[in-house]
Amino acid sequence: MDGWIYTALSSPGSGGGGVWEEARVPGENPHMHRENMRTPCRKIPGSPWDLNWGSSFSPPRPHGKSFAHRSELKQAKRIVVKLGSAVVTRDECGLALGRLASIVEQVAMLQNQGREMMIVTSGAVAFGKQRLRHEILLSQSVRQALHSGQNQLKEMSVPVLEARACAAAGQSGLMALYEAMFTQYSTCTAQILVTNLDFHDEQKRRNLNSTLHELLRMNIVPIINTNDAVVPPPVPNSDLQGVNVISIKDNDSLAARLAVEMKADLLIALSDVEGLYDSPPGTDDAKLIDIFYPGDQQSITYGTKSRVGIGGMEAKVKAALWALQGGTSVVIANGTHPKVTGHVITDIVEGKKVGTFFSEVKPAGPTVEQQTEMARHAGRTLASLLPEQREEIICYLADLLTEKKDEILSANRNDMEMATASALINRLSLSTAKLNSLAIGLRQLAVSSRASVGRVLRRTRVANNLELEQITVPIGVLLVIFESRPDCLPQVSALAIASGNALLLKGGKEASNTNKILHQLTQEALSIHGVSDAIQLVSTREEVEDLCRLDKMIDLIIPRGSSQLVRDIQRAAKGIPVLGHSEGVCHVYIDSDASIDKAIDVDSKCDYPAACNAMETLLIHRDLLRTPIFDQIIDMLRNEQVKIHAGPRFASYLTFSPSEVKSLRTEYGDLECCIEVVDSMQEAVDHIHKYGSSHTDVIVTENEETAEQFLQQVDSACVFWNSSSRFADGYRFGLGAEVGISTARIHARGPVGLEGLLTTKWVLRGEGHTVADFSEQGSMKYLHENIPVPHGSFN
Repeated sequence: MDGWIYTALSSPGSGGGGVWEEARVPGENPHMHRENMRTPCRKIPGSPWDLNWGSSFSPPRPHGKSFAHRSELKQAKRIVVKLGSAVVTRDECGLALGRLASIVEQVAMLQNQGREMMIVTSGAVAFGKQRLRHEILLSQSVRQALHSGQNQLKEMSVPVLEARACAAAGQSGLMALYEAMFTQYSTCTAQILVTNLDFHDEQKRRNLNSTLHELLRMNIVPIINTNDAVVPPPVPNSDLQGVNVISIKDNDSLAARLAVEMKADLLIALSDVEGLYDSPPGTDDAKLIDIFYPGDQQSITYGTKSRVGIGGMEAKVKAALWALQGGTSVVIANGTHPKVTGHVITDIVEGKKVGTFFSEVKPAGPTVEQQTEMARHAGRTLASLLPEQREEIICYLADLLTEKKDEILSANRNDMEMATASALINRLSLSTAKLNSLAIGLRQLAVSSRASVGRVLRRTRVANNLELEQITVPIGVLLVIFESRPDCLPQVSALAIASGNALLLKGGKEASNTNKILHQLTQEALSIHGVSDAIQLVSTREEVEDLCRLDKMIDLIIPRGSSQLVRDIQRAAKGIPVLGHSEGVCHVYIDSDASIDKAIDVDSKCDYPAACNAMETLLIHRDLLRTPIFDQIIDMLRNEQVKIHAGPRFASYLTFSPSEVKSLRTEYGDLECCIEVVDSMQEAVDHIHKYGSSHTDVIVTENEETAEQFLQQVDSACVFWNSSSRFADGYRFGLGAEVGISTARIHARGPVGLEGLLTTKWVLRGEGHTVADFSEQGSMKYLHENIPVPHGSFN
C-alpha cells in the first residue's frame, strides 16, 4: 500500500464512526505544492543546518524564522499543541476529563478564529490501561463469584499490562472522546497515527505531509499520536545529544518534528510544570526561566522525568531547540494547574508571560527579572546609607533637572512631535518652569528625607536588659506604572530614594525619549554613592499584566494613570498589593447655609477637569432650588462651558431638564458633571457613600456644626470644608511629592508621600534572655514599660 495514507476523519454528527478517506500521492498530485516537494539537502559544514538529516528528510525551511518576542505570538497562524501524559491523565490510569475539555475549548476557539491548529496527544496507553483493568477485574469477579464465592473477591489482583496492548485498546476510545468534545464547537477532527519510519521513508513522509496540509485546508483539526501499539520499547535518545537528528521516540520529539515539517509558527508543549527551571522545581533557589536562548543549556540542571510518560524536561528542551532551529517558536508551560488550564493556550497566543519562551534573539539589556534583582540588591544598600547621603542624592538630582534642561526639553519635543491628540500633548509637555518647579519640590523632599528610614516610633522595656524598638524601614521593591507624564519619573524616583526603596519604573511609550533622559539623570545622581542600580526603567516589551505577576520579586505596585489602567492593574495583580484608586468620583455638597462667595464647585470642576480630584457630582440642598444662589451656580458652570447632566431627583423638578445622567457613579474626566438634589446633609452623606469612590468629598456651608458632622461621617480619604477638591494633592499638602492618591483602608490613604512608602520592623536587644526565664518557675518577670522616644531619635 505504499503511496497511500489512511486517515480517520471525524465530523460533527457522524455518530463517532468517522469516514475513511484516502489521499493518493502520485508524482503530479495537485495538492503537493513546490515548497512541499523539498529534496534531501547535503550538509553544509559550519552552517546552522550542519545537521545529520539522513537521506530521506529535508532540512527545515531555509527561509523560516521564529518569533523573537512573545508579543509576536499573536501573529501565529499554524500552531501545534502538544499534550503530555501528565496533562492528559489524572493518575497512572484514567483521563483528566476536565483539563481535556478546557484545552479542547481553547483549541476550537483559536481554530474558529482562522488559525490552523494541530494536536499531538498522549493518553492512549493510560486510557487503554483503564479499560483493560476494568475488563480484567470484571472478568475475574464473575469467574470467582461462580466458582469460589464472594469471600475471595478481595484477593483479586491485576496483572502487569503491556504498554502496546494498552495503546491498542485505548486509541479508539481516546479519539472518540476528542471527537465528542470538538463536536460541541462544530469542529471536525481527524486521527493520524505515525511512527519514526513514516518520517524516514520519503514516500510516507510526503504522504503524511500532503494529508496534513489537506486536512488543514479543509479546516479540520488533526490529532496526531505515535502508534504505540506497534512501536518498539523506548530506548535512550542518544541521537538527540547535540541536537543532530531527532527521532520519534516520544511525543516531544514527534511534536517538534511535525512542527518543523509543517512549517508551524508555534509549538506549545504542555506539561505538569510551570516551564523550564534553572534547577529541578521544588529545590532551593530554583527559578523559572522566562526566556530560554540556545547556548544556555549548560546553565540548566535537570531533574527526573514526570510521573508518567517516557520523556523528561531534558528531552523537551532538546526537542524545543530542534524545532526552534527549524523556524518554529516554542513555549513550554503548565497544562495541569487548575487556575490556568482554562486559558493557558490562549494566554500564550496572546503573548502573555506564561511558561518558558524559546527565542533565538537575546536582548541587549537585562531581563525585567534581572532588573528587579539588581534593584533589590542596590536598594538594600540605599536603605543602609546615612540620611545625609540620601539627601545629597536627591539634591543632586534636583540640580541636574535644571542644569540639563536643554537635553530634557529636546527629548521631550521629540515625544510631542509623535503625539497627535492635544490632551496627550498637554500631559507630555515639559517646560523650563515645570522643571524648576520639580527641582524645588525635590529639594523640599530632600530635607524631609532626613527623618525617614530608621526613625524610632516606639521603645519598650520588656524586662531588665531586654528592650524592644519599632523602627521605620523601606517597603522593598516598588513598581510604579505611569502614563504619558514624564514629570512623574523624577518625583517618584526622589520619593523612592528618600524612603530607601528600590524602584522599577514602567512609563508609557509615548514619553519614551523623555523618560530615558530623566532615568539617566536619576542614575547619575544615585551613582555618587554607588547605588545607581536601585532605580530601573523597564524598557523591554513587558506587558503590564506580566509585570503584575512578579509576586515573588515586587512588594508594592503603584499605578499612576487613567482609571482604566488602575482597574486593569488591580485585576492583574494577584499576589502583590496595589496602592491607588480606580476612580475619582468626587462630590461637592452645597448646604442650605452655604455662602455663594464660597461656592467652590467651579474651581473643583474647571481647574483641571481630567484630574482624579476634580468634582464629578454637585449635590445641592433642596431649599436652594429656585434661589439666587442656585441660579448663580448654574450660570458659573455654563460660563465655563460645563455640560450638565441631571440626576433623577433634579430632573423631576424641571420642566425642560438637561440630559438625565446614565449613572450616578460616572467619572467624566472632562467639562461635564452631574447635579443632584438632596433634602439634608445626612442624605448627602448617604449619597456619597452609595455612589462615591472614597476619594475626595467637600461640603460648602457656614454652619460649623453641620460641617463638623459632615467631616466626621463621610468615609473618604479626603474630606474638606469650604475648600476646593483640587487641594487633594501631595504637593499642596506639603508632602513635597506624591506617588499617587490611595483610597485603600490599609496602610497609606489619601495623597501618598514619603511616609506612605515606609513600613516598620521590630528590633529586640537582650542578653541571652529565653522565654523559659519568664515561666512560673523562671527568675524574670515582664515589665512592658514604655520608654520615651526623643524627637528625631534614630536606630
